[in-house]
Amino acid sequence: MAKKIVEERIEIPETCQITFDNKKLFVKGEKGEVSRIMFNPSISIKVEANELIISSNNLSKKIKKIMNTFKAHIKNIIKGVGEGHVYKLRICSGHFPMSVAVKDNLFEVKNFIGEKVPRKVKLIDGVKVKIDGSEVLVESIDKEKAGQMAASIEQLTRRPGFDLRIFQDGIYIIEKDGKFIK
Repeated sequence: MAKKIVEERIEIPETCQITFDNKKLFVKGEKGEVSRIMFNPSISIKVEANELIISSNNLSKKIKKIMNTFKAHIKNIIKGVGEGHVYKLRICSGHFPMSVAVKDNLFEVKNFIGEKVPRKVKLIDGVKVKIDGSEVLVESIDKEKAGQMAASIEQLTRRPGFDLRIFQDGIYIIEKDGKFIK
């Protein structure tokens, strides 16, 4: 009985250049370049003309899940180098006027609930943070970096033990790369 070969195909846009060398995938687009290690001994990745082919000889649920994970990561990388990924956060200050600034390589929150010492978080390389009134925009070509920076900013003003229905001061994620949060 012959083994069945499983294949997943991803179409490469004309604006994108993809190369796969040994274990590392390089994707170059209009906004920049992203590289990621994509390795599993049971899965092979090939670039042919305008398609990227992820294939395996093993037809098991685990391998199929890993192939779909690779496919999702590659699609996110292609979207990132073409359009970029944007996360939006909202600044809410009800009790004390909070000031937010980006200085050098730091995101800084001053006067959070009357605190004298400012709260700071270091910016991740390859991520741009802009403050637009009461909104904070986090942009990057790498979705994981943009998401991590947005989460770090949100965690900066987190206060466990306080009722969020009453104490609403803080910075909260309102939009995750095209997905609205209620």
